[in-house]
This record gives sequence, C-alpha cells and structure tokens, in this order.
Amino acid sequence: MSTPATTIFSPETAARFDRLVTLYPVRRSALIPMLLYAQDEVGYISDEVVKEVAQRIGITELDVRNVLSYYSMLRTKPAGKYNIQVCTNISCMLRGGYEILEHCKQRLGIGHKEVTPDGQFSLEEVECIGACCWAPAIQVNYDFYDELTPEKMDAVLEEYKTGRGKETR
Repeated sequence: MSTPATTIFSPETAARFDRLVTLYPVRRSALIPMLLYAQDEVGYISDEVVKEVAQRIGITELDVRNVLSYYSMLRTKPAGKYNIQVCTNISCMLRGGYEILEHCKQRLGIGHKEVTPDGQFSLEEVECIGACCWAPAIQVNYDFYDELTPEKMDAVLEEYKTGRGKETR
C-alpha cells in the first residue's frame, strides 16, 4: 500500500494515481480508473503495469488480473494506434452492426482483437458503446461514429489512414 520508489508512469500519471487512491473510502475502488489511465499511457496492461498498480493500491497482482480478465475494455496486448470498437449489441445488431464488423474485417484484413501489420488499426467487437438510438455505431479510441453504413465506414477509415480522423485534429 505504498507508492513505488520508481515508476513506469509519467510524473502526471503517477500523481493522478496518488490522488485517485485518496478519493475512495476503499483504495481498491481506484483499480479500474487506474487501469484505464495506465492503458491510455502504456497502450495496454503489461505485467509491469499490473505489478505497480497492485503495489500502489495494496492488493495482490492476482486481484488485478482477476479484474483485468473480466472487463473487455482492458487490453493485455498492444492495440493499434486507432482501436476500432464495433458494437454488435441488440440495437446495433438489428441495424447492421455485424455487417459493419464484417466490412471492417475485410477492409483491414484483420479479425477480432487483431492489429494491422503496420500497427495503425486494431479491431474488436464490443457489447455496447451506449449509442443505441443511433445504431449501428463504432468507437475509434474515444471518438464515436453512428448511423453507419459500409460507405460511411469506408470514409471513417480513410480519415484515419490519412491523418484527418477526429482524434488527429
């Protein structure tokens, strides 16, 4: 239950972690936010991340891994620069979510939880991104795109390929 003498994180992230554990009545409650911030910085949850987060919270590495294995939003392998999450939950499924997923697989030449050879894109099927009224929808990193068609999906992919995607602006 201590801050490590050395850290794998930036000073800003380390300070954020130090603050996070003080915000909750139970230190363990900071686990998911810490893992999400760590994933944003490192790109995925590595063994080193697991070790340091466990130490900062005062829990075992197994406790961290149990949580890590439950949440699909937490990755244990590097993702592409642009991680495309295609929703296939009921609303998106009924309005073409699987077609969008298959279209992305074909266009990118990768499957679920895979990364393109150039490291630019990764693809994953997800349960829900909270855009049911505008289905089918995807999320690229933290940017949402909705009411998609294969043609609109092609335009989104092209924006990111050429560096004009929402996140790159």
